[in-house]
Amino acid sequence: MTKPVNPSDATGRSITRRGLMLAGIQLGVVTTLALKLRSMQVEHAEEYRMLADGNSIKIRLLVPARGLIHDRNGIVIAGNEQNYRVTLTREEAGGDVEPVLRRLARLIPISDARMAELLDEFSRRSAITPIVLADRLTWEQFSSIAVNAPALAGVTPESGLSRVYPRAGDLAHVLGYVGPVSDYDLSKIENPDPVLMLPEFQLGKVGFEARMEDHLRGKAGARRVEVNSTGREMRQLSRQEGEQGATVQMTIDAQLQNYAAQRMGTESAAAVVIDCESGDILTICSSPSFDPNKFVRGISSSDYKALMNHDHRPLADKTVQGVYPPGSTFKMVTLLAGLEAEVINAGSRFYCPGYTTAGGRRFHCWSRGGHGSVDAIASLVHSCDVYYYELAQKVGIDRIAAMARRLGLGQRHDLPMSAVAEGIAPDRAWKQARHGQAWQVGDSLNASIGQGYVLASPLQLAVMTARLATGREVKPRLVRAIDGVPVATSDFSVLDIDSAILQVARNGMDAVVNSAIGTGRRVRIIREGWRMAGKSGTSQVRNITAAERARGVVSNSQLPWNRRDHALFVCYAPYQAPRYAVSVVVEHGGGGSSVAGPIARDILLFALNNGLPPLDAVPDDQRAAMEERHTAMHLFAPDAPRLTRA
Repeated sequence: MTKPVNPSDATGRSITRRGLMLAGIQLGVVTTLALKLRSMQVEHAEEYRMLADGNSIKIRLLVPARGLIHDRNGIVIAGNEQNYRVTLTREEAGGDVEPVLRRLARLIPISDARMAELLDEFSRRSAITPIVLADRLTWEQFSSIAVNAPALAGVTPESGLSRVYPRAGDLAHVLGYVGPVSDYDLSKIENPDPVLMLPEFQLGKVGFEARMEDHLRGKAGARRVEVNSTGREMRQLSRQEGEQGATVQMTIDAQLQNYAAQRMGTESAAAVVIDCESGDILTICSSPSFDPNKFVRGISSSDYKALMNHDHRPLADKTVQGVYPPGSTFKMVTLLAGLEAEVINAGSRFYCPGYTTAGGRRFHCWSRGGHGSVDAIASLVHSCDVYYYELAQKVGIDRIAAMARRLGLGQRHDLPMSAVAEGIAPDRAWKQARHGQAWQVGDSLNASIGQGYVLASPLQLAVMTARLATGREVKPRLVRAIDGVPVATSDFSVLDIDSAILQVARNGMDAVVNSAIGTGRRVRIIREGWRMAGKSGTSQVRNITAAERARGVVSNSQLPWNRRDHALFVCYAPYQAPRYAVSVVVEHGGGGSSVAGPIARDILLFALNNGLPPLDAVPDDQRAAMEERHTAMHLFAPDAPRLTRA
């Protein structure tokens, strides 16, 4: 017979097991605490003793080296150079910084005005924020401060890197520049990186430097230092270097950019060169330029005032921010719209007596005597305005605007540059929305020849030319690789424009330059295999009034510079196998063929030759002038140093 189980015995055994488990857990916790206490009291005793002694261990962030920027051939166009500076932290100076500044002024020059600026800045900034007192010190000044550091509480001499632009003004507009972080910069960032608070940190302000900031900034390092009661650094306990920013390779060809800048000279102008196959922007140059190094170092008020007051606007990036009436360079757009709508064909003719009448107004052709009967090709060869006045009334503005947008006008191209303009490809809906007015027939006539409301940037005109030349939706790009990893390119889709229609426009552009009567014949390329197609444009800034004509003012050259017409030229080559597309705008330059055309042709030749344009590529009577121009240029050597990561 089985003996019954006593419930009290089972309960007792269960309690005993739980008790043992709890005891084991308690023992483990006690053992862990004991080991931790031993570690703190024995192994790390000195470290914690210092931490407890007046909070004397400080963590200081280390500014990472900014990433380098190379051109497509590996030439450094934005690098870093050694910079000696001195900073002061108010908290470590005991709260009163003026006596320290007075003592420091015995070692390095600090003017009364600079002293007042510093005192004001210290009053506005946090007591724990280091303020740069002076930078770009000489080695002698830096050494003198270091030797006298015990008597300068809170003062820290530092050696670091500062941005430098070896090509000075050549790429100022596209690269932009860096500068110290301002309160305004911080106000735009929701959760600013702590490294932005460091006095020596340089932030991308405008241009490529600003748009690529996340790649170029890098990651901060840190060092643990022991300081005494006065804030003087006693020793470094540990150091972890920061991570340098990425090396970014642009599509820009620095040599071609340099040539374009010098070829435009003192003109207020812009030039853009696009590789038709890849969309790479080889040159995007605005003239006149400025030295971005001055902004990095702190530009003087006199230098800045001179830039601001210059009538050629050197601080403005005319390549993407400037928008201009495209003038006759827009005529290919109107022509394609008419051909596609089948209101004309290549052989359709309009008669040009020198003007046309519409809406009770007389619209003049640039040739007051007229061109007679012209077809599609002749309309481009002679740049006949009346042909396009007549065509615009048949095709309508909405079709013209739609064609313009397909060719890259009236849209903002996504590039890492500042304030890229959208331009205007106007239609009926646009005018109603913008001005609250109905579209008029006169608006169509003005738009048909690239005047009126139509506006385009040099970048957009280069894109338009590349798309016309290739029949593909060429999209511009500026970044070629990041840290050696190529940025993927996509195959450009074929434009939704019949190839036969595009060929009519190409034939017209070819005839403009290469026919015996073309308006651009003087800028033709005669070397075999480099045949160029192009179109000039002259966009009115203002009309010459009847009163001015009565006084004898009949040409641009008789007007003040800022009231003259803009000169434009677009072109591509080789004609049969397009490789490069170029646009040039010369503000208030006058004639497109005579002013902008030669500049565009020479820049295109440099791209084709991968060096100075060969003299045998231009007509005989132009070679001496070209050689003279080249002799006067100060071009950068093609074997300029190619720096590695700093």
